[in-house]
Amino acid sequence: MKRSLLFFAAFLMLIISAFRMSPAPVNMHQNAKAEPKRIKWLTVQEAYALTQKVPKKFVIDVYTDWCGWCKVMDRETFTKPAIVDYVNQNFYAVKLNAEAPGDITLGKQTFKYVSSGGGRGVQELAAALMKNQMSYPTTVFLDEKFQLIQPIPGYLEPRTFHQIITYFGQNYHQKEPFDEYKTGTYAKNFQGSLSK
Repeated sequence: MKRSLLFFAAFLMLIISAFRMSPAPVNMHQNAKAEPKRIKWLTVQEAYALTQKVPKKFVIDVYTDWCGWCKVMDRETFTKPAIVDYVNQNFYAVKLNAEAPGDITLGKQTFKYVSSGGGRGVQELAAALMKNQMSYPTTVFLDEKFQLIQPIPGYLEPRTFHQIITYFGQNYHQKEPFDEYKTGTYAKNFQGSLSK
């Protein structure tokens, strides 16, 4: 009996000391980094279906897998919080790989993938959106009715891209030339937006 009581006391001491030595519980939310904001990219089919219910303008990033400047835009331009917020609020954002095989059907119209041989080809939709001026990256803007506003070829650094999305997003393209917008309306209304 004495022996089992001694054993029980030793076991109890061991348990108590183990609890004292264990580290304090860690609050997982306290140490977790906030997930960075991201543009909600859709396929062109998803965006087209959504705009049938809730009309919005489109911003379409036409890219290819081999395009270096496309990757720079992904990394440098499309990650700025002011750009992410503005695009997500005002546009359906679409990623369109101009060389991805497969057909694209939007409503009653089907755009074909046209092979040029050697494993390469081009999407008819990409060619139509870019007015057959194949250049990557190209950013294409469409209105709520899927009508072309304008394709803009080439890499767009963050400030220029922000100027353009606010110009089309708020319909300033219907009111004033872009150069006047940049120095007037944009400077007055959006100048500090990218520093946020």
